[in-house]
Amino acid sequence: MAEVRLPAPVSSGDLILDRRFEWARESFAAGDATAVSDLLGDVLASAPRFAPAWFLLAEARERLGDRDGAIEAFRAALAADEHDRQGAAVRLARLGALPPVAMPTAYIRSLFDGYAPGFEESLVGRLGYRGPDLLIDALSRVGLLTRFPSVLDLGCGTGLAGGAIRPNAKLLTGVDLSPRMLEAARDKGVYDRLVETECMTFLREEAVAGARHDLILAADVFIYFHELMQVPRFAVPVMTGGALIAFSVETHDGDGVILRDTLRYAHGEAHVRHALAQGGMDLVLLDSAPARNEKGEPVPGLVVVARNRS
Repeated sequence: MAEVRLPAPVSSGDLILDRRFEWARESFAAGDATAVSDLLGDVLASAPRFAPAWFLLAEARERLGDRDGAIEAFRAALAADEHDRQGAAVRLARLGALPPVAMPTAYIRSLFDGYAPGFEESLVGRLGYRGPDLLIDALSRVGLLTRFPSVLDLGCGTGLAGGAIRPNAKLLTGVDLSPRMLEAARDKGVYDRLVETECMTFLREEAVAGARHDLILAADVFIYFHELMQVPRFAVPVMTGGALIAFSVETHDGDGVILRDTLRYAHGEAHVRHALAQGGMDLVLLDSAPARNEKGEPVPGLVVVARNRS
């Protein structure tokens, strides 16, 4: 199972309990999952609403092979934090205790705020990430890479895709949940506008405002979406007639959507085709193309270009 960087825990409200919790975290990080339960017993007895402690206990139980115990503790973590900052619902979905779920906004924000400082070095340098290049290449191969009046970069992160498309964009807007990611994107100086919000929320607000865009990019963004039907539902209203969307997703051999151990969603090719067709988009290109590596192996992926039918 892939390690997932978690947000820094909030305090239990008791310095002694916080110290025991930190000892438990250190034990878990050192590979001693057995010690976690002993260390957290008093913590949870005294602070039963301390969600990070429940989450850590669930992780320890899962590592020890106690699936039912892990589910119980993840449920307690979820109940103790209405915002689900650590993504307990996603873990429950991966364990089969919940159906595929939308990634909690607070979890994604915390996750990528934590990733931000070394994001590009890790993603590009260590994992060989090439999502933006795949999208630019796809647009070029179908003869649609031109100068776009308005480009929207969904989930822009630190601005990798923005830098790639900037020569072809008269106006470039970036959207991301993570303020620390947006700080890095702002430092690149390639965006005309940066907005801190969730992608579908942004599209809904753009539609109300009457804004229209000629190209939407989403490089490895929809791997955090449990289904793709919402993409055309919110994207088409902000697209000019014949506008394009180019995106990359992880995929698998089946037709539907699965949640990988990496806590990223993989979308089957049939699911992608169905979502676009039903949402009023015409498929222009769909190719197999891994956007990153994992443990030295390419992660199966798709690169997609579609056009607004209206």
